Amino acid sequence: MKFGVVVFPGSNCDQDTVYVIKEILEQEVVTLWHKETDFDPNIDVIILPGGFSYGDYLRSGALAKFSPIMNKVTDFANNGGYVFGICNGFQILCESGLLPGALLHNTSQKFICKNVHLVPDSKNTALTKFLPRDRALKVPIAHGEGRYYADKDTLAQMRINGQILFRYCDESGVVSESANPNGSVENIAGVCNERHNVFGMMPHPERASDDELGNTDGRLIFESMIKYIRELSN
Repeated sequence: MKFGVVVFPGSNCDQDTVYVIKEILEQEVVTLWHKETDFDPNIDVIILPGGFSYGDYLRSGALAKFSPIMNKVTDFANNGGYVFGICNGFQILCESGLLPGALLHNTSQKFICKNVHLVPDSKNTALTKFLPRDRALKVPIAHGEGRYYADKDTLAQMRINGQILFRYCDESGVVSESANPNGSVENIAGVCNERHNVFGMMPHPERASDDELGNTDGRLIFESMIKYIRELSN
């Protein structure tokens, strides 16, 4: 498979993501500068990485949505292409209208950087279908604006459509208020669009993919996506 990783001014997880895709997952990957207006039609997945695009001025992701490449990313998604936003990438996708809801300041009003635990909610998406069901995943977060919010009607529709990817939980897999690191509504840590081809999550799976880090739970998310897309294409 071929991945494209978009690089915005202020992206700081782009090379981490490239490293995981190329060296760990052994897939082809190219970087895409934010001013580009086109990219290789053979790309299977576009990833918007974490970081502080445009310095997170105004709102996180609010300026990046106007980057020239986002018009092409939107067309790619609307034509059924797979798009995956991680942390700041998730914020950009929400600001661009490719994902429902918004990311607000953490309830603590502080930047949070630590390991959290996740359980998959929707079981049949590219990111979640092949994940283990018998335990919670440990994946780090690092954000100041990670509190997911959507109104009640939107949330109800998302539940019906299976659009909630992950919820924050404790290490035993129990979803509770005490396990919610940022105040996200219903402990939501990741969502997808109605067509299940655009994904966003605040935790950083690329930071939990290398054996040398002592935790590879994040790699399982990438591997699920690759396996899902390959099976669908065959």
